[in-house]
Amino acid sequence: MTQSHPTSPQLAVEPGFFRGRRIADLQQAMASGSLTAEDLVRHAGAAIERLNPQLNAFVHVDIAAALAIARERDAERASGKVRGPLHGIPVAIKDNVDTADMPTTMGAAHFLGHRPQADARCVALLREAGAIVVGKTLTHEFAYGPTGDRSVQGAARNPWRTTQMTGGSSAGSAAAVAAGMVPVALGTDTGGSVRVPSALCGLVGFKPTHGRVSDAGVFPLAPTLEDPGVLANCVEDAQVFMQALSGGAIAPTPAIALTGGLRMGWVANVPFAIDDAAVTACVRAAAERFAGGAVQAAPEVTPHARSLQSALGAIQRAEAYEVHAERVESEPGKFDPEVLERLRASRPVQGWEYVRALKERARLQAEFARLFQQVDVLALPAVAITAPALQQRSVAGPGSAGVRETLLGLTNPWNVLGLPAISLPAGWVNGMPVGLQLVAAAGADEALLALAASRWQAPSF
Repeated sequence: MTQSHPTSPQLAVEPGFFRGRRIADLQQAMASGSLTAEDLVRHAGAAIERLNPQLNAFVHVDIAAALAIARERDAERASGKVRGPLHGIPVAIKDNVDTADMPTTMGAAHFLGHRPQADARCVALLREAGAIVVGKTLTHEFAYGPTGDRSVQGAARNPWRTTQMTGGSSAGSAAAVAAGMVPVALGTDTGGSVRVPSALCGLVGFKPTHGRVSDAGVFPLAPTLEDPGVLANCVEDAQVFMQALSGGAIAPTPAIALTGGLRMGWVANVPFAIDDAAVTACVRAAAERFAGGAVQAAPEVTPHARSLQSALGAIQRAEAYEVHAERVESEPGKFDPEVLERLRASRPVQGWEYVRALKERARLQAEFARLFQQVDVLALPAVAITAPALQQRSVAGPGSAGVRETLLGLTNPWNVLGLPAISLPAGWVNGMPVGLQLVAAAGADEALLALAASRWQAPSF
């Protein structure tokens, strides 16, 4: 049985410059003249050069081009033009998101050397906001997996313990931010691919309400389930990143005063995933600190578990196979065997099953809309366990389950429903991070982020 860690552990690597540094502090330093955007890019480059051989977070880096852009941003600042909170801030982009100036490979042999003709819309918005792209981060092949150790470029490694997974599919983005190579990074989330690696690497990870951020130029996995999101050191950084990423649609707002206190409903792990007593206890304690008192159970959720998983399975498999059908038939040997197996298993989904799953999703969305009239947020672990070892594929006791299903079991219900969700660092178990996940009603992105910014505090013991 695992045991809660009594003290704050340390990373297994010597962190880079951005570890623990908030974007607001970096902006203040640039405003005072003690740092420049060029300085920040040089710090990013030095950290990547030193740490990437250990962590395999980045698959492509162009510091020279980033320095040229940094000088432009510094010149703009000197002339009195500051584009916003991301002006001059180095960022990383997951390698399934198009960048016109860098390759986009999807972590797949099929796309090695592929250069898009244009930036994805979300990347263009980040650049317009003044962010400086320093490189592309490793993704699980075609973003089809939560482990982050299946890519043509290898496996990303967890900065807390380099023998362990980062989680995926936004694997490199998590490693890059957790290790301090960059202060913030772009990810995508289809079943938990932002929140899972954020939880396993001790970061803030936010997935918006489905459709509030453009997916134009993002290579699809299951388009009706996935959204671009953010991995960051703190909620405030996630807020300003999402503001840029959404073109201002998700803007930072003050937390709303809640009459009668925060109505938080606790969602039990079972039957969504196994229950590790130490992880659950650590996360529930964090939820109670967040809520300012005891947290009441939300038993209304668990009866929908089977329907949520069934709808997810049919929708994700059908949409993923539609994306890859020709590649599976014409170039199967280029796939990682594990990803190919998942895709081939997706082929049998019938059209009527997909349509029925879409109808069931609509019914469930209505059910949960009614639930959120009774609670402000749902709370549960982001991941039921701490980071498994690289290449590990089963979890033994307490309970037995596959690693993939265990990593995703507590996050993917909210993708089916299209709800906004955030993972917040909750503490450590056996020296490894665990995350508290909060879920809000559809469209309540700003309120969820504001609530998290006002109430969450970094765990300490």
